[in-house]
Amino acid sequence: MPGIGIGIGIGIGIGIGIGALRVRCAGCACHSIAAIYSVSNPAHQASMHAVIYHNPDCGTSRNTLALIRHTGIEPQIVDYLQHPPTRETLQSLIAAAGIPVREAMRQKGTPYLELGLDDPTLDDAALLSAMLTHPILINRPFVQTALGTRLCRPSERVLDLLPPATHGFVKEDGERVLDDAGQRVTG
Repeated sequence: MPGIGIGIGIGIGIGIGIGALRVRCAGCACHSIAAIYSVSNPAHQASMHAVIYHNPDCGTSRNTLALIRHTGIEPQIVDYLQHPPTRETLQSLIAAAGIPVREAMRQKGTPYLELGLDDPTLDDAALLSAMLTHPILINRPFVQTALGTRLCRPSERVLDLLPPATHGFVKEDGERVLDDAGQRVTG
């Protein structure tokens, strides 16, 4: 079953930590792997495993992918429109992200209204079925790492799942997300 297993972490001093985590990728054929990383050592960041459920036509999804790569991680990219997740994987992503099924649905630019999905009496099973039949209804991007799973809207939410950045980042629309020291820009 997809998801994240038990993690073991050891911390020494300030800002030094090594963790070993068992990870199984959702929606792919790879086996469980051990991801070892040190949050204070960029050389170890490339060993962190990340999966992004991506739509290349979506600016938020492109910015999220760029933020992941900005930290030195090359994620597994799942083009969920071409390769929709299984029901189990989709349920697992939504549960791990801690959001209701309805929040995982995209309305804009989809057949949401035409399919009557705004009906509040529809249960989660019906909503999941619609999302699997029409993958464009799946909100994006979902990202999984050893640090958790999130629906990354806005794209900056992915930063909670990644090792710290060491330099600035600007979104494709020109919005600065990280300053030159890699710290989040607020306000």
